[in-house]
Amino acid sequence: MAVPQVVIVGRPNVGKSSLFNWLAGRRLAVVDDMEGVTRDRVTHLISDGDRFFELIDTGGIGVNDVDNLTKEIEEQIKAALEIADVVLLVVDTRDGMTPLDEEVARRLRYVDKPIICVASKADDPKLDPQADEFYRLGRGKLVRVSAHQNRNRRELIDLILQRLPDPSEADDKPPETVMKVAMVGRRNVGKSTLVNSLARGERMIVSEVPGTTRDSVDVRFELDDQIFTAIDTPGLRRSKSVKTNVEFYSTRRAQRSIRRADVVLMFFAGNDPVSKVDKQLCQYISESYKPCVFVVNKWDLMVGRMPTDRWVRYLRDSFKTMWHVPIAFITAQTGKNVKALINHAQMLFKQSRDRISTGQLNRLVGAALKRHEPPIFRGRRPKIFYATQVGTQPPTIVLICNYPQAFSATYRRYLLSVFRDQLRFGEVPIKLYLHARSRDDKRDEISSHKTDRVDSTPT
Repeated sequence: MAVPQVVIVGRPNVGKSSLFNWLAGRRLAVVDDMEGVTRDRVTHLISDGDRFFELIDTGGIGVNDVDNLTKEIEEQIKAALEIADVVLLVVDTRDGMTPLDEEVARRLRYVDKPIICVASKADDPKLDPQADEFYRLGRGKLVRVSAHQNRNRRELIDLILQRLPDPSEADDKPPETVMKVAMVGRRNVGKSTLVNSLARGERMIVSEVPGTTRDSVDVRFELDDQIFTAIDTPGLRRSKSVKTNVEFYSTRRAQRSIRRADVVLMFFAGNDPVSKVDKQLCQYISESYKPCVFVVNKWDLMVGRMPTDRWVRYLRDSFKTMWHVPIAFITAQTGKNVKALINHAQMLFKQSRDRISTGQLNRLVGAALKRHEPPIFRGRRPKIFYATQVGTQPPTIVLICNYPQAFSATYRRYLLSVFRDQLRFGEVPIKLYLHARSRDDKRDEISSHKTDRVDSTPT
């Protein structure tokens, strides 16, 4: 059976996203005083003992969206209600009953699902009598909660679990996600279109309005009997152009999504040049040591106008430090080359988790030194005593040597190119550390020499 779905609904600005973050135990949805911040469905898997359910945050019912996306937001809410097992109707204790609360409750009368009325912002028990008026909505059990004061979370979770389908029928532990893929890029390059293509439905709001997606949204999809998670991130603008709290937190969400991801798909529009935002994002991806695919979308618009090898050269020239990153040309709207893209992302994920034996690594380093010795440093030949791989995701290699600072950036790049050519790390970032040999090692030839600084910065 599918994992049960618990959907949060309510009018704008009653605390739905704050409730979502509180129950999820982490800041996933953007929270702001501005009305209509949430647009897409934001989801998170909640576990309580051996019980599981997926929590879904939705946009405000009745919102007047500044970008004329009210219809699309309402469609997302309707889609969420159709798959719901339990609905949380959120109201605002401090504001009291409003005509829009009553309108939301009237709409839910046609929803044949258990509904729990959640009176949010009940920070002080003295406000409890004020929440009694919400019983008039006729939604049964009323729970007064405060995300800010961490009040009545256990009571709400217990009530949700009571209303869910029988656990013997519904909430076996969901299948593990094979890989998390983050979709990043500037605005309106087709990230949400690809997510919808993978999810085989209108999972994300797709619009010509730049900045439509504001939250980072996790969407599970299946391909060749494997479960993946696509993380759709907000399209970003230059840092100097970020003018609102919503945009600021959207930028932070996008960066956190890159850190969470196993593989990052960096989007470009085939009919647009590389921008400063693209370079900022690629720098962050590089600094995070994440496997990455450059995805040139909307390629159908460029057929006959620009050969693929010209775009490849253009990207290589634009991102010289990411020459190892593979490049894919797709049309997300039609699904062209999408499956091949995900298959290639899986290959990168596998490379990033690979391990090389110490013996093989040392033989390779010995051959590299023989082929091209490092230059003399302060009258001495730099030496590497041995090499070992100490981690994966990213592959992390430590070289134990006499003088770490003796190995120039050029020579480190040479070693990295050897590792890419000869090992199974051809298309993923590699962390390379050089450490001085331990002083208490009697075999250390430089034990009597003091170095000013040990270089432990990854290359």
